[in-house]
This record gives sequence, structure tokens and C-alpha cells, in this order.
Amino acid sequence: MSTEASEKRGYLLACGAFLMWGLAPIYFKQLQHIAAMEILLHRVVWSVLFMALIIVVIKQWAKVRVVLGSPKLIAMLALTAGLLGFNWGLFIWAVNNHHMLDASLGYYINPLLNVLLGMLFLGERLRKWQAIAVALAATGVIIQVISFGSFPVIAFALAGSFALYGLLRKKLAVESLPGLLLEALLLTPFALLYWFLAEPSSSSDMFANDWWTNTLLISAGIVTTLPLLCFTAAAKRIPLSTLGFFQYIGPSLMFILAVVLYGEVFSAERVVTFACIWSALALFSWDSLRQRHKNKRAAVANA
Repeated sequence: MSTEASEKRGYLLACGAFLMWGLAPIYFKQLQHIAAMEILLHRVVWSVLFMALIIVVIKQWAKVRVVLGSPKLIAMLALTAGLLGFNWGLFIWAVNNHHMLDASLGYYINPLLNVLLGMLFLGERLRKWQAIAVALAATGVIIQVISFGSFPVIAFALAGSFALYGLLRKKLAVESLPGLLLEALLLTPFALLYWFLAEPSSSSDMFANDWWTNTLLISAGIVTTLPLLCFTAAAKRIPLSTLGFFQYIGPSLMFILAVVLYGEVFSAERVVTFACIWSALALFSWDSLRQRHKNKRAAVANA
């Protein structure tokens, strides 16, 4: 396959990944009658089975065995699994308890937090406009806290947990799919323990559920894994700087769904915070494009 064709496929895969992530709330809303913890349980268990099947098909068990042979890697994956499980569970709860705007804000904040964590823990330096973008986003949050007396706890919990997860996974020598399978496996005992010890609910017995509810619950594995597969395939074909621009598709779709389809109120405090975050992301994106073109010109000049 030519480089151009590979890039085009990468763009399609990136669009597919972030479209699926952005539309995921529609799926979780269909399970609104089921507790978030119970949905999370199914998400963990069915993800393990679905990913194990994929790893069998693409023959990556050797990579899984290598990681299993390293207690240090398993210990780190246990930590990332905890962050991932928390993020998954909070997202489900936010969507099904009318906090989709907060979830959207969290995933808008996430790339800016990634930049900040890179500076603090990876020795990366912020360019001038990147620093201004981060400061602008912080200003929006500070204005909300001072003017309206509220802090976007859900948004920052989602953004913070996923940013920390990304930071730790970046430092681990573990590929995406084998790593995600092992993270889900590490969460599985806790999921099964909850299943057996929790008070029985109207949907906890799958033999008593209607076929549609069971289909939705089992589909949690596909909803979790399919966009990730598209994302990792896209990351191999297009530059990460380009891939970063696609990530705004997800929270934008969540924002539209929250306001247009599910009737969440876009209040004054949210207008201020979102306006600052959107401005910060526009500035951040402009600076990234400018730097990319600058690097290309430098590469051509030195060729």
C-alpha cells in the first residue's frame, strides 16, 4: 500500500474511532435503567472476552506472555487498570445521570492536561502559545469557581484520570491491545466480586433479562474495544500531531447530543468555562499546526 493510501486509511480510521467515542453516550443511554456499576461490570467482562478473541485472530499471545513474565509491568498495569476502571465507571454514571456536558468538558480539557503533565513529568517544554492556551483554560475554570462557586469536579475527574492513565501507559513498554486486555483482566476479579456480593437487581440475572437488554450488555465489549482498535490502527498510519486534531470530534458530538437530544441546560457558568476551553483549544491547535509546518520547512531545507 502506498504512503498516500495508508494516510487516507489512517484518516478514515481516526474519524471512525472518535465518531464511535462521541456517539457512545447514545449506547449507554439505552441502559439508563441499569446501575452504572453493573454496566461497568459487563464492560470489563465482555471486553476481556472480545479482546482475547481478537488477540487469538491476530496472533499476539506472545506479547501478552512477555508482559505476564514481568511482575513490575503487571504492578504498573494494575495501577493503570484502576485509573481506567474509574474513568469508565464515572463516564457511564455521568452520561446516565444528566452530566454529559461535564463529560464533554472533561474530554476537551484532557489534551491540555496531557501537555501540562508532559511538562511536569516528562521534561517537555511548553512553547509560548501552548503556555497561553493552558493559562486560558485555567482562567475559565477559575472564573467559574469565583463567580458561580462551583468547580467542574466531574469534568476534571474524567480528564485527570485519563490524562494520568495516558502518562503512565506512555512510560510502559506494553503495546495497546495486549495492555488493555491485561488491564481488563486485572479488573475482572473485582467485577465478579461485585456481581456475587451486590444486592440482586432487576437486571443482574441475565437469564431473566429480555434479549435486547442482554444484547446491549454483551455489546459493551465491542463498544469499548472497536474504537480503540481503530485508534491504534490510525496511530500507525498518520502523525500523532495530526491524530490529535481528530480527538475533538468526540467531545463535540457529546456536547451536541447533551444539548440537542438530551436537553441538558447550557447554563451561564458553563458558557464561560466552555468559551475559555474552546479558545484555548483553538490557540493550541493553531500553534501545533504552525509548529508542524515550521518543522516541515526545516526538514526540506536540511534535505
